[in-house]
Amino acid sequence: MKIEVICTGDEVLTGKIVNTNFSYITQKLEDFGLSVSQETTVGDDRESLLRAFLLAGERADAVIVNGGLGPTVDDLSQEIAAKAAGVELVLSQEWLKTMEAFFLRRSRAMPPNNTKQAMLPQGSEILDNPIGTACGFAVNIGKARFFFTPGVPRELRRMLEEQIIPRLMAKSGQQTAVFLKRFHSYGIGESHADALLNGVEALAPEGSVKLGFRAHYPQLETKLTARGKDMNDIRAKLAPVEAEVRKRYGNFILGEDDQTLEGVVLAELEKVKGTLTIVESFTGGQITGRIAHLPGAQNVIRRGIVARELTEICNAVRLLNVPEGITKEAAAAVARAALQETGATHALAVLIDLDTGSDRIEFAGTVCLAIATADHTAVRRSRVVGGRDWVRLGAIEMGLDCLRRALQGLPVDERIDFEKVE
Repeated sequence: MKIEVICTGDEVLTGKIVNTNFSYITQKLEDFGLSVSQETTVGDDRESLLRAFLLAGERADAVIVNGGLGPTVDDLSQEIAAKAAGVELVLSQEWLKTMEAFFLRRSRAMPPNNTKQAMLPQGSEILDNPIGTACGFAVNIGKARFFFTPGVPRELRRMLEEQIIPRLMAKSGQQTAVFLKRFHSYGIGESHADALLNGVEALAPEGSVKLGFRAHYPQLETKLTARGKDMNDIRAKLAPVEAEVRKRYGNFILGEDDQTLEGVVLAELEKVKGTLTIVESFTGGQITGRIAHLPGAQNVIRRGIVARELTEICNAVRLLNVPEGITKEAAAAVARAALQETGATHALAVLIDLDTGSDRIEFAGTVCLAIATADHTAVRRSRVVGGRDWVRLGAIEMGLDCLRRALQGLPVDERIDFEKVE
């Protein structure tokens, strides 16, 4: 089945906003074995939109149109869709009532111009939007089935997953029972992961499991898309592949499916009724920030200490004998002092020393970290190469991942693909 995507809006066309919606659409469709053959970006112009709709209707079997469903004069998707389909725009009483209820629940009066969002091409199918007022709809233009979606990312995502993908799966004739299994890892690059998992797809019968990757430094997402008659069939096909992925990745798997690294760290601390103090330099409090907003973190985070210079950090944790330079020994001393000063059960110290000439595009940073408890201190030193952001992001992830490893009884000094050999 040939699928196209049309993204609308002057702000998208001119690059004033980054078109993350298109990347989300393509990635989500790929997860279900559906691929996009072409993308077109069109501004808020009636003639350009009409031409784009008509051409896509000649080429594709299905078209997803994103944007242009708002209440303002530059939102043109319903009007042009009706013209391209050769039908009239009519008021949908069903969607009008839905919008009125939406505003009523928020104790607000619905502005008159929102009525425009209930004007739909005659005969179109409503695609529900439970979290917004932009009515999605589906209509035939040429030989293609068009699916019109709102530009607000969270509204698009829910509509795509709940309304559009099931319809596309049915239209494609593929098995509708599809499941996506995800593994999240830190420390393995995409090409290394591909080599490690060579041949795992063959463990499932009849090509029913497809392997894929999505790299977003510093993490890597490994995806297994499985098809079957039902979920019992899918689980049986997935089981040997999942087991092999876990075996080959080993300690590098930091979480699965909807788990996050910070969520896993928090859960491990809650499991042992632990508390945590974090000391960090150069990362600007972002390690603490990854955990602090999570539900339950208020019972775990004892203190976050952020400073740029080692002497400032030592003063904050009342470490009298200030170590010389950023070393493993310095990180260990800071972590132990933070533990004693704050009364936490665990302390993480992440200290970073940037190379001289750190304004260059390429440079390295030395990361020295330590995880201290009452009876043990684990340390790690690493040289991370890349730009300033690369070092910063790598240090944040390394600190959290080493803490995860320490809490799970795993070695914290396993070599990763993103560090420099010295």
